[in-house]
Amino acid sequence: MSDFPHVAQGSGDLAAYIADNKPAIDAHLAGAGAVLFRGFSVPDAAHFDSTVVAYGQENFPYRESLSNAVRVNVTERVFTANEAPPTTTIHLHHEMAQTPIYPGKLFFYCEIAAETGGATPLCRSDILFERLVSADPARAQAFEQRGVRYSNVMPGSDDAGSGQGRSWRSTLGVETREQADARLAALGYDGQWRDDDSLRATTPVLPAVRMLADDRKSFFNQLIAAFRGWSDARNDPSKSITFGDGEPITSEDMAAAISLSEELTYDHYWQAGDVVLVDNFAVMHGRKPFTGRRRVLASLIK
Repeated sequence: MSDFPHVAQGSGDLAAYIADNKPAIDAHLAGAGAVLFRGFSVPDAAHFDSTVVAYGQENFPYRESLSNAVRVNVTERVFTANEAPPTTTIHLHHEMAQTPIYPGKLFFYCEIAAETGGATPLCRSDILFERLVSADPARAQAFEQRGVRYSNVMPGSDDAGSGQGRSWRSTLGVETREQADARLAALGYDGQWRDDDSLRATTPVLPAVRMLADDRKSFFNQLIAAFRGWSDARNDPSKSITFGDGEPITSEDMAAAISLSEELTYDHYWQAGDVVLVDNFAVMHGRKPFTGRRRVLASLIK
């Protein structure tokens, strides 16, 4: 993985560069899974927005997603990457793979680099699954054939102190419990109300493995993040994920995938002005703890 991510080094306006070079950029993205743009002029969120617009693909508005992370829009297309505290580790995941609705690509932009730490881990899930098939074929087959279900508890109001504190009102785009029940039913979810106005929601069976171009397969899911990091006052990781048939996913089931992800991960340490384009179907990402101020923004593409 010597070309991971592919690096496009340059100067001048990044939006113009992307508009003029999109076919080549897409070819590099298809080959490497992620492209780093470094050295270009991207001074603020407005310029980042223009850069994403220049890429020329349809916006995936965060407010329409079913993600459980609290985020704040800066422009119509650009929002904060995650509002979780700096000490929180956000483990590897594919964006919104714990829902039936997810983007195809992501842009990240570093406006302010952390004083220390704050790397964004990136991991090729197609390579991970290929290695998992060799290392633990029975479990690779189980993930592929049985799928997965995710459960999480959504509070009644947004909780920015949690990496998964988005309220059921914000997540589902509703105001009342009756509207929430109708929305869950339409999506195929199961829901259970709790006394504190929180809502435990369980997805329908979702794929844990995705077929990519040229018959490659990707470990496309939220299993590593859910197993290692979905823990706060409301959520217990041991109850957050099961196989599609309801059988718990254990530490033994996850051991090989987690070990491989650690071996295959590249930690991207940000420089102010960096922009990274990620193929969400082929590459997982996360966030390391940091000190000082860090401002990394994101934009999603359908």
